[in-house]
Amino acid sequence: QAQLKESGGGLVQAGASLRLSCATSGRAFSNSAMGWFRQAPGKERELVGAMLGGEDRAYMGDSVKDRFAVSRDDPRNTMYLQMNNLKPEDTAVYYCAADDGVTVPLWPEHYDYWGQGTQVTVSS
Repeated sequence: QAQLKESGGGLVQAGASLRLSCATSGRAFSNSAMGWFRQAPGKERELVGAMLGGEDRAYMGDSVKDRFAVSRDDPRNTMYLQMNNLKPEDTAVYYCAADDGVTVPLWPEHYDYWGQGTQVTVSS
């Protein structure tokens, strides 16, 4: 079966960096949109960064675009999220997602495949 699995989360202090990975299995996602989303308790799931399968452009959330970056390793169907200068407000569960039918990869409700999430906690 098709699966996505996040790794790389943890507890860090403000100003630190983390690199998250999303590994895929069961099928190829090289032509799919893939994205990172995050959700804090009591808040809506929001875009962190996403990419379509056929281009290099990254769609970044406004609150993180100056500090975070996304990239893809298409031959191995892996997506990365580099997070720099982390702030306490970045604390959330971070999810990766994929979908073959997405053309504008901004909205979590448009994705059908999701990982279990990885916790990122930033202390002040």
